Amino acid sequence: MKSAYMKQEKTVSDILGNSTSNIRSLQECDTDNCCDQPHEHDDLALAPMADAVYSLLKGVGEDPEREGLLKTPDRVARSLRFLTSGYRQDPEQLLKKAVFTESYDEMVLVKDIDIYSMCEHHMLPFFGKAHVAYIPDGKIVGLSKIPRVVEVFSRRLQVQERLTQQIRDAIQGVLCPRGVGVVIEATHMCMVMRGVEKQNSVTTTSAMSGEFLSNQSTRSEFLRLISSR
Repeated sequence: MKSAYMKQEKTVSDILGNSTSNIRSLQECDTDNCCDQPHEHDDLALAPMADAVYSLLKGVGEDPEREGLLKTPDRVARSLRFLTSGYRQDPEQLLKKAVFTESYDEMVLVKDIDIYSMCEHHMLPFFGKAHVAYIPDGKIVGLSKIPRVVEVFSRRLQVQERLTQQIRDAIQGVLCPRGVGVVIEATHMCMVMRGVEKQNSVTTTSAMSGEFLSNQSTRSEFLRLISSR
């Protein structure tokens, strides 16, 4: 006799099978929000993820077949696919779609970009603000692409230090500007909810290149601008 979960899994599979017939493949998608939408590849990954969540629920002492948890394995699997959708996006290609020739050569700053990511050590969230600046050298990028790049790298299992560097390197690599500056301020739930349990701690990381490293006045201007409210 099949368990309630197995019955549920069959129903979910049937629904997924009926809903994906008209979905474009990941390779064909070219919109900013593409990877927030369902794809057949995502659907194929859901079943083993849901099975793993089912096992986790049993491991913590729960009954995965009680009413409140029947759909939890599928919900968690879908949630994790969304929260890690950055693995299925190419930040460099995203930037290249909106590069323009322009003679502007002063600092461009987008600050207070919301970030939500997951610590790769405990798979608990960390969240906060990112501040990204660059000095163009004949090329600028559409402003919305900067938060997009932050989002792509954030939606992966991360450590804040690497996240900061990846954002810098992607912008530096595509635009070849005179310099890039990135600062991230974040609260980590692995420090708040568990471990040292320090509720008010904030972690700040920075990654810079070009004039942000070599020119003290440029770096000072950047830090002054992001600290102003």
